[in-house]
Amino acid sequence: MLHLATFQRARPIAAAVAIALLPAMASAQTWTPLADAPTFYPGSALLLTDGTIMVQDQGKTGAGTSNWWKLTPDNTGSYVNGAWSQLASMQAGYEPEYYASAVLADGRVIVNGGEYNGSSNGVWTTKGSLYDPIANSWTPVAPPSGWTTIGDAQSVVLPDGTFMLANCCTTNEALLDLKTMKWTPTGTGKADINDEEGWTLLPSGQVLTVDAENRADPTHTEILTDGAWAFAGDTPNPLADAASAELGPQVLRPDGTVFAVGATGYTAVYNIAKKTWSAGPMFPKDGKFYYDSADGPASLLPDGNVLVAASPGVYKKGLMLFEFDGKRLNPAPNIPNAAKDSSFYLRLLPLPNGQVLETDGSKDVEIYTPSGSPKAIWAPKIHSFPATLTHGGTYKLTGQHLNGFSQAQAYGDDYQAATNYPIVRITNTATGHVFYARTANHSSMAVASPKLVTTQVTIPTDIETGAGSVVVVANGIASAPMSITVN
Repeated sequence: MLHLATFQRARPIAAAVAIALLPAMASAQTWTPLADAPTFYPGSALLLTDGTIMVQDQGKTGAGTSNWWKLTPDNTGSYVNGAWSQLASMQAGYEPEYYASAVLADGRVIVNGGEYNGSSNGVWTTKGSLYDPIANSWTPVAPPSGWTTIGDAQSVVLPDGTFMLANCCTTNEALLDLKTMKWTPTGTGKADINDEEGWTLLPSGQVLTVDAENRADPTHTEILTDGAWAFAGDTPNPLADAASAELGPQVLRPDGTVFAVGATGYTAVYNIAKKTWSAGPMFPKDGKFYYDSADGPASLLPDGNVLVAASPGVYKKGLMLFEFDGKRLNPAPNIPNAAKDSSFYLRLLPLPNGQVLETDGSKDVEIYTPSGSPKAIWAPKIHSFPATLTHGGTYKLTGQHLNGFSQAQAYGDDYQAATNYPIVRITNTATGHVFYARTANHSSMAVASPKLVTTQVTIPTDIETGAGSVVVVANGIASAPMSITVN
């Protein structure tokens, strides 16, 4: 939000507008509130590799806190009926809001930067922290050498598991060695600064971005290959809002296209095989303003549709949700707070059961149940895994498509919570109870790759014994079950 005269939560907001612009989809899509409403103000949410959800308390003012909570599904696997527990807090003095974030290949979580740090004054901090879910502890992370800002930056975990971070306010990027915690510069040749852009990991291992600050060419896009940026073509229409430089999310779909959402009412579609951009559908207009996503979330659904949030005019309230089906933007059911929300209020997170978790900074957390089904070829496949398991034991699972066909989640800068890693779910035959086993040290984080991938699976110590079945889940899509016995 670097360009605003007034910072994000204090920006001028138009009055709520009527949202009955288009008829709702006649379908089974639904929003359901959590049975256990949070006592805090949920903001950014990330899916941990043991199936639990890690959520930051962004505070009543939305300026960030150091506090984090965990949502654990119940013994039927229901997140709607899940329970909250508090996690360890970040180091003193680090209370970020709008920052880079990722679940790493070893199962830890990293947070870097922050446009805000516990107050409504923009600071674009360089602070960072690394969370260990086993020890339930945070460790401060130093910034790359010479960086004076990280702020509301973007990040991505590359196919080899390396974490890449942007400096919000320069053309600099850096790679983190998780063994030494040392940073290495990367990303030569960037055409504009990183501010407000999002990064999309492609099946090739390249990273795609739509420029937000390229005033000479407002439709310019770039692609990162082996640490160097190059021109990736022009979108048919500008996606970045000229005044704020804001953009919406970019999501890779299983058909090999990237759906990019603008803050201008326009969308665009990148065809990876053809290396070409084409115009996507425009958002509808509500009186004077087109709906847009000036910062806003999107989630890939199991059927390949993209759930995306938009509001009428940059930062204005009166939210609508849409499903992009590859051709059209179809209105989806709205959340209860829609009239009070702008697109940037929301976070969307794909869940292992195919649902989507929504937070908007209020104490009303909702879960979306989509109506479509995935194609069979998108499902992960287990090639090898022991048929007999022991409490607390760690085993190797080998399979295909364990990282899914997409990062599956996007917001742009400000927040990243990709879910392109394997989640292992075990169901006891006698009781029907569901247990998630922690995964870690995935051999690859590549999306849409046909290569075999391995991950370490640690069986919960409280799992029920006896016969059961195991599936591996990627982006909410489960593999065929494999019979197992727990001793």
